[in-house]
Amino acid sequence: MPPMLDVSDEVRAEIGDEEADRLLVGDDAPRSYDCTSCRTPGDPQNDRTSTVLFVGEETAVLAFAHATCIPSQVVTVSEEQLQGAVASITGDSPAPAAAPAVDGPQGVPGGQAVLGITSGLVLIGGELHPALVVEPTAPIARPGSDGPGDDFLPLLIEQGFVPVTDTSALPAGLAGWSVLLAAGQLHAVLQPGADGGRPVSWWQAHQALSVTDGWRAAVNKTQRVLVYAAPVGSIGQQPREDLLRDALDKAAAAGRLVAASMPLAGTPGA
Repeated sequence: MPPMLDVSDEVRAEIGDEEADRLLVGDDAPRSYDCTSCRTPGDPQNDRTSTVLFVGEETAVLAFAHATCIPSQVVTVSEEQLQGAVASITGDSPAPAAAPAVDGPQGVPGGQAVLGITSGLVLIGGELHPALVVEPTAPIARPGSDGPGDDFLPLLIEQGFVPVTDTSALPAGLAGWSVLLAAGQLHAVLQPGADGGRPVSWWQAHQALSVTDGWRAAVNKTQRVLVYAAPVGSIGQQPREDLLRDALDKAAAAGRLVAASMPLAGTPGA
């Protein structure tokens, strides 16, 4: 019985028809795997399974995921991230401790500012939702501007983020944007590429970030991530999720918070 494998046209173009066909008939398909998204076991004989090709500068690695987690796709990552993903996929390195993901400064294209990102769970309507909070470490000027102003929120609103006045309401979906969770870790926030091309990183981790088991379980349930953004000095790195929620509430009340709901990478935007 052939395995229940999905090989997208994009993956087929990268690995070639011969290898794709060998996967589909079962010659090169795994008997079992750990899902590259949720990290729980999968069986291609019984579970509909996606082929996910990670492509770095010099290396490409084929991994497998539950089709209910992410669709078959090609994921472009840095060579350093790819090596980390390989270690995680093959079990050559110990699993990271479960802790909220907190990343240091990240470069913004154009060199205008740097970003920090934190993960947490937000309670809305009695349900826990996986969230990311993005905050620059310095004011962000509009490209081409030499003024001292902070245009972080206006720039995001122009991209489709919506001002938040009430954190008890779910943010609207943002078409074309997505969150890349691979090998059970956070890799990037992706935005639409130029002229409808392959998505590009709006934010990318220097090293893949660990998330808590609770955050990963929530995202595997909702298949969406709530992404909040605020200007420098609005949120800070809060040690507990209740304090993070308080900071979000205060930023919203002050008109200093925008948000959007994004699917996992490869899933169509709402």
